[in-house]
Amino acid sequence: MNAITSRPLNDTLCDERQAFAELARDLAAKKLVENIEENDRYPFGGLFTEAIDDAGTVGFYGVNLGAEHGGVDMNTGMIAVILEQLSRVDASLAAVVFTNAAALEIIKQASADADCSAVYGKISSLGVVPIAFQSFSGPDELEMPSVDNTGRVTGNACYVALGNIADYAIIPAKKNGVEGFSWYLLGLKENISTSKPIVSLGLHACPGVDIELSGAQGLLIGREGGGREYFNGMQDGMSLCAAAMSLGIMKGSYKSALEYTADRYQGGRQIIDWTQVRMMLANMAIEAKTGEALLARACQERDNELQGWEFTARAAAIHIGELATRSASDGVQLFGGNGYMKDYPQEKRMRDARQTQGLLGMAAYKKIQYIAASLEEDR
Repeated sequence: MNAITSRPLNDTLCDERQAFAELARDLAAKKLVENIEENDRYPFGGLFTEAIDDAGTVGFYGVNLGAEHGGVDMNTGMIAVILEQLSRVDASLAAVVFTNAAALEIIKQASADADCSAVYGKISSLGVVPIAFQSFSGPDELEMPSVDNTGRVTGNACYVALGNIADYAIIPAKKNGVEGFSWYLLGLKENISTSKPIVSLGLHACPGVDIELSGAQGLLIGREGGGREYFNGMQDGMSLCAAAMSLGIMKGSYKSALEYTADRYQGGRQIIDWTQVRMMLANMAIEAKTGEALLARACQERDNELQGWEFTARAAAIHIGELATRSASDGVQLFGGNGYMKDYPQEKRMRDARQTQGLLGMAAYKKIQYIAASLEEDR
């Protein structure tokens, strides 16, 4: 891999990042903190539709949408700031924002070599409603539906995140005679049936459903057969967002464990005074700081468009994801038996950390992709 020796890093977006961070922190405090346990019951309980709507109202679904289409026109590094803050409290809403952003990134990638004005015309009218996308899968994991010469799509699309609440979805499909696959924008109101929400390991309030398509009209995004290229380009930028979600879970785990151990007593003294407990807390704090530094570096490289920023972004997603699962598990241990109970937030964070690792494909698959790309770059 080429060494990064380009111009010095310069974070010129500090004020904007701070503003978005404060906005996300405020939304999490008002809409998520008091109902974490209740929100996690979905689909056996209600969905936090008010929080989903509020995220759209404050503009979180348009951060990486061009200003000419009603968005903020920022890169995915700015979305990462939002996702970290939300994930400290409840990563489910962060997953909703992530799914929408990934869908928009597919369109952005496609618009670099094809006219996507018709697609943008559709999504610009959505307002505060996010777009559905198979955000927990990579192309090689999917059995794709087929599309005919008129753009009618037939077949099944599995685990489409937000497929039961969105107006539009972006899904991949294959056309006879065309090598590879293409992306299509689909309305979710006609010639489509959806399953009941799928019960997932974590991120329960980011619902996923299976969709059956019976000749649904699709709108081609970009050029035919360009699906993998667009996915890879999207994955580069969205890796920052996946890393940010994992980092937020880590920080939330550490904060909750710190507060819990300071409030609980055993043998006549606070749990936090026990040496082993303090060592575990120290490890959680160190790993969170390490993840924070890695993500900050990756975002700076992205902002400055340094050569090789894509490798740093993917490495950040993989490594911070692994740190988050370990940190969340340590948090459960520090809660003792209570850590395994749904009454406490740490059990949820452990599941959410595992689920977040699967964004855009399984973690092991992303490692294989990373080393393959690295070897190709070194040649």
